[in-house]
Amino acid sequence: MVVRKIKVKSVLNKHKYQDSWFLEQYTMNPYLGCSFNCLYCYVNGSKYGEHVPSGLSVKINAPDVLYRQLKNRARKREYGIIALGSATDPYLQAEKDLKITREILKIIYRFHFPVNLLTKSTLILRDVDLLKKIDETAKLPSNLASKLQRGVILGFSFSTMNEEIAKIFEPAAPSPQERLNTMAKLKEEGFLVGACLMPVLPFLSDSEEHLSQMVKIVKEHGGDYVLIGGMTLFGNQPNDSKVRYFTALKNHFPELLEKTEALFRNKDYAPMDYQKKLHEITLKVCDKHGMRNSII
Repeated sequence: MVVRKIKVKSVLNKHKYQDSWFLEQYTMNPYLGCSFNCLYCYVNGSKYGEHVPSGLSVKINAPDVLYRQLKNRARKREYGIIALGSATDPYLQAEKDLKITREILKIIYRFHFPVNLLTKSTLILRDVDLLKKIDETAKLPSNLASKLQRGVILGFSFSTMNEEIAKIFEPAAPSPQERLNTMAKLKEEGFLVGACLMPVLPFLSDSEEHLSQMVKIVKEHGGDYVLIGGMTLFGNQPNDSKVRYFTALKNHFPELLEKTEALFRNKDYAPMDYQKKLHEITLKVCDKHGMRNSII
């Protein structure tokens, strides 16, 4: 894939409030677009993708811009967790050569900010040295200092752990087993690690049986927590997530197409009764396996 190099004026986005799930107060994405090509990606067709050019772009001046922004935040002591990977995986194939994420981690370490890094990639193992330094020296906001007591949270994203289903909906991403093995290695290195089962796939990976098995596997691979969330689907253009996802169902699981379409009829998200049931299952399976359904 051709990677377009772009320059930006800002890379750090500040939330008004700390996120209740991922605990971050800042987000940043070194890349625009994503070469993992997950069909359900919420960016495609949503407001978050309105200004994202087609293909893959790297914010080539991101480290310099971040240096200025974090220097200012640190001077004001506005410490908060930075989420890397909220919209685009920070460890895409291009990162192996470009090393933009690694340079960004150096800046984060320089100014002692904590980080929550979400990925599907094995390439994160390259940066264990930097992540350990951040973990040991980051300054946490006062409301997290006594609860978290570390500067790095490492999350791995899954929609399913069935290898064949993953190949359909996450065609260019590392396999679920590769992610699990990477998570286990990072746990052995002493990190706080977990799995974000987001989005679970309606009628494919959202049943109590399937979720119980996934939580069990996460625990067996050293996971400290799981976060479980439902799917959102957006847009009506050929490259939008709703169209791409329904096309994949038609081709591979035609028996599920009608009831999945009904679930998202006239909406971008499943109805409240579905979400309530998913939450109830989450509590049940996490209790069964002794797993936290939150980071802290």
